[in-house]
Amino acid sequence: MSPQPDAGRSDAGEPLAGESIAVVGAGFGGLAAASHLADAGADVTLFERNDHPGGYAGRIERDGFRIDTGPSWYLMPEVFDRFFEHFGRSTGDYYELIELDPLYEVIWKDGDRASMPADREGQKALFESYESGAGEVLDDYLADAAEAYELGMDRFVYPSRSRLRDMVDADVLRSGRALPKLRGMDDYVGDYFDSEKLRQIAEYKLVFLGGSPYNTPAIYTLMSHVDMNLGVYHPVGGIASVVDAMADLAGELGVSIRTSEPVTAIEPSVPASVPKFTVESAPRESGASPRSARFDRVVANAAPPHVERELLPAGTVDRESYWESRTYAPSAYLSYIGVEGEVDLDHHTLVFPTDWRPHFDAIFDEPGWPDDPAYYVHVPSKTDPEAAPEGHEAVFLLVPLAAGLEDGPETRERFRDLVFDDLAEHAGVDFRDRIVFEETACVSDFRRRFNAPRGTALALSHTLGQTGPLRPAHRAPGVDGLYYVGAYTNPGIGMPMCLLSGEHVAEAVVEDATGSGAFPSVVPTSTLR
Repeated sequence: MSPQPDAGRSDAGEPLAGESIAVVGAGFGGLAAASHLADAGADVTLFERNDHPGGYAGRIERDGFRIDTGPSWYLMPEVFDRFFEHFGRSTGDYYELIELDPLYEVIWKDGDRASMPADREGQKALFESYESGAGEVLDDYLADAAEAYELGMDRFVYPSRSRLRDMVDADVLRSGRALPKLRGMDDYVGDYFDSEKLRQIAEYKLVFLGGSPYNTPAIYTLMSHVDMNLGVYHPVGGIASVVDAMADLAGELGVSIRTSEPVTAIEPSVPASVPKFTVESAPRESGASPRSARFDRVVANAAPPHVERELLPAGTVDRESYWESRTYAPSAYLSYIGVEGEVDLDHHTLVFPTDWRPHFDAIFDEPGWPDDPAYYVHVPSKTDPEAAPEGHEAVFLLVPLAAGLEDGPETRERFRDLVFDDLAEHAGVDFRDRIVFEETACVSDFRRRFNAPRGTALALSHTLGQTGPLRPAHRAPGVDGLYYVGAYTNPGIGMPMCLLSGEHVAEAVVEDATGSGAFPSVVPTSTLR
């Protein structure tokens, strides 16, 4: 049972009392921002175009199956704990976590397979089995990854450093030892391990950040600490249960959540007045008319290029060349499947070619459909009885793809056959004759459903030039009172990062509303970002 409204309300007062704020998009960033803003005293209305909060973290509920449509790895539990504790709650008030052991299985296409134990001694034994001395080296590597995590989280992520001027700080200046980690990830990991397979185990998590081992800085070795030291968890009911928890919390704090109500325009007042914005929306309920409401500020959890191109009046912001020059994270081919009978795979399974460089090249360098794909299969029903009816399994299959690919029905069908053939050949799993239902999503679906540039399934990749303060700023350039939150801005991609982005954007709003920042809000952060 969740706490009653206003239980454990923070003691920081209500610096936003009297402010009306619209939040556009109920993904993790939007939900987090709405809760923080409401907790600070604002009157918050959260608009969501889909029929359920969560954004990319949607759900399919059909014929007794419950399958998450987006994120499926619950990592960095401390960030979720921190979020709920801020409001006097705990994650346990809302959902149950199961710690996975093994963390995941890796299947290589040469017939080899390995399960990653949750305990350190088991991890060391696994690494030693692939390379003499690698077990002891793993201790050094994970100590380095833990330092990168602590350095990154304590000095760059938990504090809001979304602007270049935020980097002029004693803590940042004392972080010079991180400079070697600005080189490429694959090169850096190669200093520790010669085995290609061990390097793949250390590097696969970069896909969660929308990058590759060849374009992502080595500071993201921290992701090895995230899974091998901190553990991998599964929330009972799936990631959708975490979304439900955040939506419940937002409601308890007074947020008005309007689902199935896409925002169609954000109109700044000209000349500037209070309230500063008119927000137009189009409810999808039968017989409903378009709506218009006035707000003092707007926080957009929608993709910034979509906001600037489609929601703001033409000519308000001109950053076309900037958005065109960005490196977008991959899109994906996704299949959501209900299967009769057993599927002989672990909760998390990664299937890799022994040489995965061609697949990454097909994502970032020469965009195309991969001939020998690396992919991920998630079978939540192995752990969670809520995921499938008795005697059945729920399966989620994901193949990273280049953003911007054309994905017509024939192309998708051919690729589906290729992946299912590959799964049968290399994992020994073929359930095609036992499928109860199947739904798919691909590039064009992300473009249509989420207004995602080039159909990215994530946002902007974490290349060196798109990390930290080099990501788009929380304050929208040229539009006072408009803010961005979520994976496109700082600190970046992933559910935990979007939770922190919601906290950071609320801090920016409070600074601007109260004049409490070290610099006045009129100081430009970057005309490019």
